[in-house]
Amino acid sequence: MSSNTPIKFFTARASTYLAEKIAKSFGTELGRTSVFQFSDGEFQPAYDESVRGCTVFIIQSTFPPGDNLMELLMMIDAAKRASADKVVAVIPYFGFARQDRKDRPRAAIGAKLVANLLTAAGVDRIMTMDLHADQLQGFFDVPVDHLYASALFVPYVKSLKLDNLAIAAPDMGGTKRANAYSRFLNASMVICYKLRKRPNVVEEIKAIGDMEGKNIVIVDDMVDTAGTIAFAAGMMKSEGALSVRVVATHPVLSGPAYERIDQAPIDELIVTDTIPLRGHSDKIKVISVAEHFAEVIDKVYNFKSISDTYIR
Repeated sequence: MSSNTPIKFFTARASTYLAEKIAKSFGTELGRTSVFQFSDGEFQPAYDESVRGCTVFIIQSTFPPGDNLMELLMMIDAAKRASADKVVAVIPYFGFARQDRKDRPRAAIGAKLVANLLTAAGVDRIMTMDLHADQLQGFFDVPVDHLYASALFVPYVKSLKLDNLAIAAPDMGGTKRANAYSRFLNASMVICYKLRKRPNVVEEIKAIGDMEGKNIVIVDDMVDTAGTIAFAAGMMKSEGALSVRVVATHPVLSGPAYERIDQAPIDELIVTDTIPLRGHSDKIKVISVAEHFAEVIDKVYNFKSISDTYIR
């Protein structure tokens, strides 16, 4: 990658709303593309301008349906076949990241498969945000710029000026993330332990830590069906918490999520725009990641360190 080569931004269809903001923050416009649609649902993306010798950034989150991932793979392939110098996949939300291990016999490891597919398509670099597990970076054989939404969330939580602040991890796997927030916010910690009957169904939540008289902020990488945060918020309020807010990078928000959020004793759910909202709730606040990605893209393109963009 070289700052002497032209830079161009493109997007697949599912992330156009975010790609436009990233390109504008960078000071440019999105390149022209088109998608030929076959009658059976098959599609073929193509570039409507030259990318020969360019550093190409393709922006696309890989949330369902699987066509979003397939379109990204095909755009990477098309760029390489059109003689792009380097191809960088900007994947704000990396789908299939929860499939990072065999959690039961004869199960697929979807995250590794997707990493292999991106490499096979010809990607030279990956840029993403808040992977479900940090070690997923090791699934790739190309450089990975792993950004953290804490750079956006911590300043927002500080702006709320909450007294008796406590940061909560929704499960044991989130303790590292919660600890980072608690250090930067000089707050106490609450650790939740949850038992699941099956995926997306929480049977019981218990917590370690003082919740009485606290303004609690639960931090997580994503909110899917919102069962965990609704369950946890109710438990925390019953233990004397003054308020419960949730900070989550990726608003998957599937199934009964919006209904649960509205009915739960949650004061606010703060998310980013890595995934477009499919519904509406007055409790949801969206903070855009566009400027943050544009800043990091500029530094990567010009061979500058990006370590100062991290606060954890």
